[in-house]
Amino acid sequence: MRLSKQLSLLASGFLLSLAVLGGGAAPAAAEPPERLPGYVTDKAGALRGGQTAELQAAIDELYTKDHERLWVVYVHDFDGLDAPEWGERTARASGFGDRDVLLSVAVDDRAYAFTGQAPTSVTDKDLDELLIDKVEPKLRAGDWAGAGVAAANGLSEAMNSSGGVSPRTILLLVLIVVLVVLALWFFGRRRKARRGKAELEGARKIDPADTRALGALPLDTLDARSKEVLVDTDDALRTSAEELRLATDEFGATATAPFTAALTAAQQALAKAFSIRQLLDDDIPETPDQQRTMLVDIIGGCGRANRELDAKVTEFDAMRNLLINAGERLDTLTRSVVDLTTRTPNSEATLRELTAAHPASVLAPIHDNVSMARERIAFAERGIADGRAAVARPVGEQGAAVAAIRGAESALDTARALLDAVDTAATDIEQARGGLPGIIEELRRDLAAAAGLTQHGGVELTGAVGAANAALEQAVRDGASNPLGAFRAAVTADTALDRAIAAATDRRLAAEELGRRLEQTLTAARSQINAASDFIGTRRGGVDAEPRTRLAEAQRNLEQAQRLSATEPAQALQAAQRAAELGASALHTAQAAVRDWQARQPSSNSQTGAVLSGILIDGMLRGMGTGYRSGGGRSSGGGGGGYGPGSFGGSNGSRRISRGGRF
Repeated sequence: MRLSKQLSLLASGFLLSLAVLGGGAAPAAAEPPERLPGYVTDKAGALRGGQTAELQAAIDELYTKDHERLWVVYVHDFDGLDAPEWGERTARASGFGDRDVLLSVAVDDRAYAFTGQAPTSVTDKDLDELLIDKVEPKLRAGDWAGAGVAAANGLSEAMNSSGGVSPRTILLLVLIVVLVVLALWFFGRRRKARRGKAELEGARKIDPADTRALGALPLDTLDARSKEVLVDTDDALRTSAEELRLATDEFGATATAPFTAALTAAQQALAKAFSIRQLLDDDIPETPDQQRTMLVDIIGGCGRANRELDAKVTEFDAMRNLLINAGERLDTLTRSVVDLTTRTPNSEATLRELTAAHPASVLAPIHDNVSMARERIAFAERGIADGRAAVARPVGEQGAAVAAIRGAESALDTARALLDAVDTAATDIEQARGGLPGIIEELRRDLAAAAGLTQHGGVELTGAVGAANAALEQAVRDGASNPLGAFRAAVTADTALDRAIAAATDRRLAAEELGRRLEQTLTAARSQINAASDFIGTRRGGVDAEPRTRLAEAQRNLEQAQRLSATEPAQALQAAQRAAELGASALHTAQAAVRDWQARQPSSNSQTGAVLSGILIDGMLRGMGTGYRSGGGRSSGGGGGGYGPGSFGGSNGSRRISRGGRF
């Protein structure tokens, strides 16, 4: 009985030992994804002693310093899932937000995943260095706690790093950049000053009435020229006002009335220019186009003011010089009176002969010329007498002599013209009679030419056509009875019509040239934009924002040019030129970006080519990555590479992390 009992006890102990040994060798239970209870979860018993507290302290420090939440979980395996998928499911089950990341470690399967939303300050390169250089070595060595601490500390360093550059180096680089910027600013300012000086010098040579040439100037040059013209014109008007006051005191208001009127008109034009300048200088901003128009108006207004005064300079100087040689001028006028008085009987005889030879209607323009000439001669004689009386007065009281001399000169000029018309009437009539058919035909040809220029003629051509039609009707109707009057009217009308036709022709040619240039520029712009669009579209994986922005702006300018081409060709040309420039710039910057992208790739293969073409896109850009990606698109274990085909959708999720692998 004792032996049986002992055997029974031995058998029981043996069986118990087998049970214990068998239990130790049995596989651990799988760990499916589930909601994490805390920041450190150790279901694999990987942490020993104070390692849990050490890891928790590193996680707490990361949150305190950077407000980023790191969760670490240790399990035996990932329940048959690949590492990134297990991490994604656990993150969703745990309700992760934008500031949560998870390090999942399967100690038996020797796999891990790093899942969550990457901080905006952490680059792909930072993440690669964190996982490859800091986390994986610890996991490979079985330092489970060290891997978690490395993840926490490395993430904090990445969020606060300067790319490994020391503060002194950064300060030196900043200083160098500042010095370079200052040097560029200084030389750019000097070059801009020289260019501005040259442009201003060229602007001074432009006629203030040439609004087109003024409008083509740079805005800064136009502004400087407008201020310069304002000051010069204001000084000129102040000087003119003082000179006019002195002249009025000497010659009287009547003699200086024409100059007073000119000065008043100039002052009004200058006042308007100053009011425009005030609008530019107030607190209400104007668009560049509005500024350009207003500055051109200022220069044009000052130009009109100057022309008002310049037109009277010769006359003003002559008035002030008349008194110096008044005696000689009066003597000359007296001799002219004698000459015209002697001519009058001969002209009267000529008029009688013409009256006998021609109908009254033909001589209507000159039938009273002789009598009118006698009246003007008599008026001149009285003016000469008044002038001599004024010259005889004391100095300072001789101003009336100026008006008397000028009146006598004007009267004698008129008398001479009246007698000349009589003396040359016979020849003029015959020439007019012979030339009338030719001028009529010329009028008809010019009217036919004007009909084809209506679109470009404007008000000037319309008025000239109306006057030419009236002159043509008069020439046909009155040619026989009044050949001289009809001929003169036809010549005058045809001369005006020729000028209007020439101006309209110039505008038509300019419009045609503008149309040709616009079409050429539109073609060039389309070509540049198409080339840039094709290049970017087939290499978009390596093209950043700058060339895309320039391409979009080029397309906008092209659309604007096409929209304005029919109604505003000049503006359309500017838009088309801008579109062509931007299209070329988009292509050049895109080519540079692609070259830079290709230089950063460790190797060239079909996958990098597909990424460059946009066939494959970075998985991080569309939330598709399922594995750890190295620089060239290489995948380690854990479920695939970091690139995937593009799909419909926006750019949300571009910072989503889903990386992992074996260790």
